[in-house]
Amino acid sequence: MCGIVGIVGRQPVAARLVDALRRLEYRGYDSAGVATIHDGVMERRRAEGKLFNLEKKLDADPLPGTVGIAHTRWATHGVPNETNAHPHFVDGVALVHNGIIENFSELKDELLSEGAVFESQTDTEVVAHLLAKYRRQGLDQRAAMLAMLNRVSGAFALVVLFRDAPGMILAARSGPPLAIGHGSGEMSLGSDAIALSPFTSEITYLVDGDCAILTHDSLEVIDFEGKPVTRRSQISQASAFMVDKGNHRHFMEKEIYEQPEIISHALSHYVNFAAHTIKTNGTAIDFGAVSGLAISACGTAYLSGLIGKYWFERYARLPVEIDVASEFRYRELPLSPSQAALFISQSGETADTLASLRYCKDNGLKIGAVVNVQESTIAREADAIFPILAGPEIGVASTKAFTCQLAVLAALAIGAGRARGTISAGDERALVKHLIEMPRIMSRVLNEIQPQIEALSRDLSRFKDVLYLGRGTSFPLALEGALKLKEISYIHAEGYAAGELKHGPIALIDENMPVIVIAPHDRFFEKTVSNMQEVAARGGKIIFITDEKGAAASKLPTMATIALPNVDEIIAPMIFALPIQLLAYHAAVFMGTDVDQPRNLAKSVTVE
Repeated sequence: MCGIVGIVGRQPVAARLVDALRRLEYRGYDSAGVATIHDGVMERRRAEGKLFNLEKKLDADPLPGTVGIAHTRWATHGVPNETNAHPHFVDGVALVHNGIIENFSELKDELLSEGAVFESQTDTEVVAHLLAKYRRQGLDQRAAMLAMLNRVSGAFALVVLFRDAPGMILAARSGPPLAIGHGSGEMSLGSDAIALSPFTSEITYLVDGDCAILTHDSLEVIDFEGKPVTRRSQISQASAFMVDKGNHRHFMEKEIYEQPEIISHALSHYVNFAAHTIKTNGTAIDFGAVSGLAISACGTAYLSGLIGKYWFERYARLPVEIDVASEFRYRELPLSPSQAALFISQSGETADTLASLRYCKDNGLKIGAVVNVQESTIAREADAIFPILAGPEIGVASTKAFTCQLAVLAALAIGAGRARGTISAGDERALVKHLIEMPRIMSRVLNEIQPQIEALSRDLSRFKDVLYLGRGTSFPLALEGALKLKEISYIHAEGYAAGELKHGPIALIDENMPVIVIAPHDRFFEKTVSNMQEVAARGGKIIFITDEKGAAASKLPTMATIALPNVDEIIAPMIFALPIQLLAYHAAVFMGTDVDQPRNLAKSVTVE
């Protein structure tokens, strides 16, 4: 994830900005930069690689100034180099950015037709050019900011300096987090309260749709239409040595809400955002040449692998054999060196998964590791590493690691389909475009459904047993929903393929059995609705998680209907993961359990 910091102060800020960036290094980055204003002159220093390289430049060529912004970049559009590093400068505008500007291609074409000259490959520079354009048209800084915000789409955090407003920083949030720090005679901002901990303990968290104007001694927050809004400040417990919950009650809640930002950075490793293609990074696995794929994992990672199986078989026509690692390693599965294997593990140290990896390696298979920790044992022993780039996940019950695993598997399946000739170049572009839209849609869903989910979870927490049903990729989601609920609320829950309802589980249906049905309006929808009718006929309480089309098409009575945006099948599992995560989280909160550290569970299982 990119890291953003800014200070409107009365003392030199360059060194303090770099020090604040260092507290954001855990987020990952590949270049860094800082910009300040001094005596009407705006200057910057940028460097590829680690902060050490930026510090060397500042030592050799210091930056004066008491107002500045700084950034660590995780490359999305454009290679990681100094030219693409932030801040970007255009005609008196300095800008840093976290996230993805979805419509940057259209905006760039428009700006190029008007004579704009671009220096970088980034989507960020488009925003700087837009701001400069509106200033040339006579708009003041605030009006230019609002005009720009009403042109761009995507999930983003933006922080802007204007050369002719040297005592002010403007910022906006639509997805990735931004925190404002209140100091004595200065104001600061950052992607995380950790970055601001040496400056202040009083923090205001912006919410999506907020635009902030900071001066030495004031904070004004308006919406994207320019209307004033009020955001309370609070005392942060963050320090330079801890990951802070921010304005969330638990790490799990924070990690659920981080997903739009995290997903955008995970995708950046696999997707060419400009061409709408999967990056053909050379790896030791040629999906175009393998005869089959073996996948193994444990827990939530296994369920992400189940969804991946659907994608690899549908888009790449690649046969997939999958099992939980504790069974896979003892099955004596016949394997061929013409096959490849993927092992999915957040920690990269899961004992059963590692043993399964070694079994496949002994049988001559090429090994791919889908991991969050690239220095882990599983990663070191693999032939190819496919990082999920989820960042630290503190909550024991996995949320953002699960959706990042899905995003990576989706990208790999699309790339495999293109390599095998089972999808066309046009199909690839269409599928990748849906992936690129995903962070924005996730952000919208999280903002819209939270009140309904919280109210529903209060009712759900009164029951002792819950069933989850789904078809297609929604079947593994049903398993994941049941797993999350039992993990953190201790309510007994089971997930089933909806078609299996009549083969046993229907015996349990009565008025005391909530049935959570996960059913986007896809090719399985009508069959799933038939299963819902069977539940309704027996007095079961249906919680229907669907999309807008599905909600309009079904007339069955429900305990609640959660209608998500209509989305393509390739991203539906990531979008539909959000309500099942929030249902489990809020039910656990109402039950009063230890959400982040549920009983008897560990984050990494390193023994059998």
